[in-house]
Amino acid sequence: MDRIAVVLSVMLVLLPGCDAPRGMDLDPDATVDGVLPPPPDVEGPPGNAERSESGLAWLVLEEGDGERSPSPDDLVRVHYTGWQTDGTMFDSSVVRGEPSEFPAGQLIPGWVEGLQLMSEGEIRRFWIPAELAYGDPPQRPGAPGGMLVFDVQLIEILGGA
Repeated sequence: MDRIAVVLSVMLVLLPGCDAPRGMDLDPDATVDGVLPPPPDVEGPPGNAERSESGLAWLVLEEGDGERSPSPDDLVRVHYTGWQTDGTMFDSSVVRGEPSEFPAGQLIPGWVEGLQLMSEGEIRRFWIPAELAYGDPPQRPGAPGGMLVFDVQLIEILGGA
């Protein structure tokens, strides 16, 4: 079994080096010791990332097929994984094996802005600067500080929160 784990670990390290952006792996079995490996660009947005005036940056990893985007008044069902820029994963609905539901307008500002850019089924990677997240140092005890990186899949817009 140890040999298989080593081979899988090496594959997880080598696959992100491919030219195509790596989307979310929605399989919790892809974890290594309960953690999803960080994307290869976790330290900061690549040159081809789009950016908003606020400083939010993103790449579309998989196009959605939905007709609309959520508003801050909507409840959304999402899968997500969050990392700090050093590659430390701090939260993941994927690892828990169950999507999360949130009121879209009651999240950190980077999520509120980013969700409104998405359509159902879409997967994006967001680089959220500290001022659109929890701060640096974080203003909420126990929260991660600095720029945060999230892979987010907007599964469904559930309607008004």
